[in-house]
Amino acid sequence: MSEVKLHFQSPYAVEPLTGALRAHCVAGLERHDDGVHTRVIPLPSGRAVVSVSWSDDCVVVNADAPESDSEVLEATVRRWLDLDADHTAIEEAFGSDELLAPLVAARPGLRVLGSVDGFETAVLTVLGQQVSLGAARTFGGRFVGAFGESVEGEFLAFPHPGAVAAQSPENIQKAVGLTTARAKTVHTLATAAANGLELTWDADPVKFRQELLALPGIGPWTADYLTVRILGDRDAFVPDDLVLKRALGVSSGKEAAALSERWRPWRAYALFHLWTKEAFL
Repeated sequence: MSEVKLHFQSPYAVEPLTGALRAHCVAGLERHDDGVHTRVIPLPSGRAVVSVSWSDDCVVVNADAPESDSEVLEATVRRWLDLDADHTAIEEAFGSDELLAPLVAARPGLRVLGSVDGFETAVLTVLGQQVSLGAARTFGGRFVGAFGESVEGEFLAFPHPGAVAAQSPENIQKAVGLTTARAKTVHTLATAAANGLELTWDADPVKFRQELLALPGIGPWTADYLTVRILGDRDAFVPDDLVLKRALGVSSGKEAAALSERWRPWRAYALFHLWTKEAFL
């Protein structure tokens, strides 16, 4: 087991980020214990169980992985936990905004949660469409339990796209308890990913969105959300999100999008501030 400290620019709003990790924790894939988050992360040499915890100026990473994986592991964790954010620039941009300034003052250094595996994030997002957070976690746990690969102890790795594509939609539906339509969407997504759909942080943004929207069962909300989480686009926004619209006091995505124009090029941070505001009410 090796340990490395990944430093970040303070401040870092730890509680909202660990709260999000805890709230979305998928049994088998990850575990959260008093501020220590442990999960499976794919690396060049295979899947590894990785634990992260926070101190005043760094994230401490413990992983049972070979030295040859260290560069990829560090880069993955930095993107996942948004360790390279320039909060001086972001919070200066929001400092005079009547809506965001109080939120920034309440939670300076708020981060945008990323992804360690684009296919995993995309499938879990589809499983969570139009259901409660609790139901989404249940579906995710069933999915990993049915199709995941044993890694170490209690932990399972998220299945590769080809392994999911090899299942029938009916098998996916039965194993997870999904609707017929949702199971077909998961299968279609896995088939597309197995055939070259890029679900990586460095994918072409225009192609990424176009190819996602071409899949049955994936609409603008999902494509927008995955642009934030997988691509790490700090100006991406999810205007038609119900929680966001409630936080903004508007009834349409068009109104939310219009309000967001003043927050460019940091709209993803505005999004997370507004989501966090609703979560901590």
